[in-house]
Amino acid sequence: MPTDLQARPTQASRSGGESQVVAVQDVSHAYSGPDGRRVLALSGVSMCAAAGELLAVVGPSGCGKTTLLELICGLQRPDAGTIACAPAALMPQRDLLLPWLRSVDNAALALRIAGLPRARATARAASLFAEMGLAGFERARPSELSGGMRQRVAFLRTLLSGKRVLCLDEPFGALDAITRAEMQGWLARALAREPRTVVLVTHDVEEAVLLGARVAILSPRPGRVIEELEVDSPRPRSRTDARIVGLRERALQVLGLGAPA
Repeated sequence: MPTDLQARPTQASRSGGESQVVAVQDVSHAYSGPDGRRVLALSGVSMCAAAGELLAVVGPSGCGKTTLLELICGLQRPDAGTIACAPAALMPQRDLLLPWLRSVDNAALALRIAGLPRARATARAASLFAEMGLAGFERARPSELSGGMRQRVAFLRTLLSGKRVLCLDEPFGALDAITRAEMQGWLARALAREPRTVVLVTHDVEEAVLLGARVAILSPRPGRVIEELEVDSPRPRSRTDARIVGLRERALQVLGLGAPA
């Protein structure tokens, strides 16, 4: 299960002595395949994230990215290696909003589960709707929201869990290209207002370098960290900036999808 982590020197804290809140060390994990055989999803994975840092994890489909988030959140246990993490909340790929609830009630679910009375929980959630670009849609049902708005409600629900670490699993993967670009900018602004440590899983290399302080690149299954890129450009970032373009091309080369260096 996730536990509070004592600070110790790591790659994530080398620049400023920041306390490390996520540490994955030599983690391997397998699952049972359809034929009953064990399938190795992750092998010897090590990565870490410092307080307030966004660590992006990118890799091909099936390389164990979702499994990694579930391990970090304590939903599964690794077969080998160790994971130490501050309390974490998982935002899955699908928004999983309850269709019979208003948007504000969906956003307030984490607070209700924590025992807050409904009136106080919905008031707390409603107070953040304008900040999240959702003003006027507090009473809307999920079916009345666009894909991007549904993801904002789902993110607000995750944020209101109060966890120090947010694990975001392909949060914009189902959106069209224009909405996805808008949501990437929105997420950067939302985290600037409500800082958290974030582990963002994505298959979109450009998204990873636009949002991440560091980018861990995983190999095809079994997932291994084959390279880690540091993104030292300040946010907001432009996708046409030479530094961002260079990092995107490097990541694609590492994944075998770009021109050779």
